[in-house]
Amino acid sequence: MAFNKIGVVADKAQTSQEKLKELSTKYDLIVIDEDNPQDVDVIVALGGDGFMLHILHKFINKKTPIYGINCGTVGFLLNQYKDEDIKTVLENAGATTIYPLVMEAKTKDGKIHTELAINEVSLLRKTGQAAKIRISVDGVVHMEEIVCDGMIVSTPAGSSAYNCSVGGPILPLRSNLLALTPISPFRPRRWRGAILSHKSVVRLDILKSHKRPVNAVADFNEVDEVEYVEVKEERSMEIQLLFDKGHSLEERIVREQFTV
Repeated sequence: MAFNKIGVVADKAQTSQEKLKELSTKYDLIVIDEDNPQDVDVIVALGGDGFMLHILHKFINKKTPIYGINCGTVGFLLNQYKDEDIKTVLENAGATTIYPLVMEAKTKDGKIHTELAINEVSLLRKTGQAAKIRISVDGVVHMEEIVCDGMIVSTPAGSSAYNCSVGGPILPLRSNLLALTPISPFRPRRWRGAILSHKSVVRLDILKSHKRPVNAVADFNEVDEVEYVEVKEERSMEIQLLFDKGHSLEERIVREQFTV
């Protein structure tokens, strides 16, 4: 891929700002404002995984390829900095396409909230009492009641994050699957979740929500005290990530399955 207009955006951390200054001095880059993006061919994001996720949300409707450079800790969604010509690095990178989830949540005041999630949608109990949730898939009730701390619906891209930490499966990036994973299930005690088609529509109804309130979180956007949540993949929205060859997101997810 050929990129003539290269945009760059950085978080406010010192490491990211120092890298921004270095790259802007060496190369003809366009420093963009995340709230007022310019028309560029590619975006270089400097920061950690949290900042990268934030930028993916900000530019999701632009359909501009994004190449992340890790200035944080883990950097699962990012590349390591290379002291090479940035244009050559970008043109040699491989593209990975991922799709977000769309969450529709109804709150106790009757309002409908719609949010996008690139990693996962989480339902989390709000008080000390466990949540009681009814699970339906494509209009069919598959579990009348699960008593738990919450539930997660995860994309393959997000399956190695929060979903994995609560015992959910790591999904290959091109698997066309979603992971439905309970958080600390009490009853039924041995149920560990389900692997679903990416075309599935998952509905989670909160039972006795007045007594056992539950919040819903789409990545970092939280909706307070929901009555139900519906989650499905949104294929009309493509997110294109760029990775150095040999270090693609798909390869990282495969390696993550063998990490002890």
